[in-house]
Amino acid sequence: MGGGKPDIRRGASYGGQGWIRTSVRSRGQIYSLLPLTTRPPVHRTKAAPRERERVNGETALACQCFTRINAAIMKRGHRTGKPKGGFPRFYGRHAVTAALANPDRIVRKIWGTRETISALELPPVLPIVYSDVADLGRMVPSDAPHQGIVAEVEALDDIWLGDLLEGGVADEAVRRPILVLDQVTDPHNVGAILRSAAAFDALGIVTQDRHAPPESGVIARAASGALEFMPWVRVVNLARALDEIAEAGYWRIGLDGEADSSLAKALVPGRVALVLGAEGDGLRHNSVQHCDALAKLPMSPRMESLNVSNAAAIALYACMTR
Repeated sequence: MGGGKPDIRRGASYGGQGWIRTSVRSRGQIYSLLPLTTRPPVHRTKAAPRERERVNGETALACQCFTRINAAIMKRGHRTGKPKGGFPRFYGRHAVTAALANPDRIVRKIWGTRETISALELPPVLPIVYSDVADLGRMVPSDAPHQGIVAEVEALDDIWLGDLLEGGVADEAVRRPILVLDQVTDPHNVGAILRSAAAFDALGIVTQDRHAPPESGVIARAASGALEFMPWVRVVNLARALDEIAEAGYWRIGLDGEADSSLAKALVPGRVALVLGAEGDGLRHNSVQHCDALAKLPMSPRMESLNVSNAAAIALYACMTR
């Protein structure tokens, strides 16, 4: 390298495959060669005191602005960027049309057969790819009934538990229960519970963030449209969330097949939160400790337990008819 200029070469000696070295340090100078940009070398010179104060002040102001913007984004639960697993893909006419009808849902792209697309009256600005049945079948889980249409969407914004509890303060919402799911990870069950929660007018469902499935085509199809309007709160600590629910005036009932009391006896006239555990393991000990009562569903001794989504539907019906 001569004359203090950056040495830009192609070839094996610099990584091969046509890569370009983007930073070279020479003679106390720093060069930054960005694509399609030209910048003069930045010399390491000692800045005057006033200049340093100005630069430090601008840097601090920029950091404060970034912190405020980041806090605002986190407060409203906005997800930025592409998720690690890619954007969810919904399939089936009911799930896709419900997503299109939701003003809070961003639909990025749609694939479908010409017959299905022509029957939906989609907005002209929406990217549409006409595909045959075989191509659509490769975009969804094996044997999934896509019904000739697949949509790539963005996950909905997060809902805060405090906002959900504020919605239960109104008089007409007192009888609307909250469903709390303790490590229910099967997306089919979560989707079915969302559908039952919508059918029996629940206030919303609460799950853990790490031990619950993300939004997916399986959940959207099992929920049959309920995913688009049934509030779904994800929390980091379920025990702390149960404490917050209790502070809002809810009576927390954990469903346990070994409980002494039936659900009908455990129900109270006021606000109720139903806590359900995963199949097999049931409620964890820590979740049981944060319940006000344990109750069971009256069942024949010939059957040991129910699917968690079926148990949720029966418990919601009991709450509606109490």
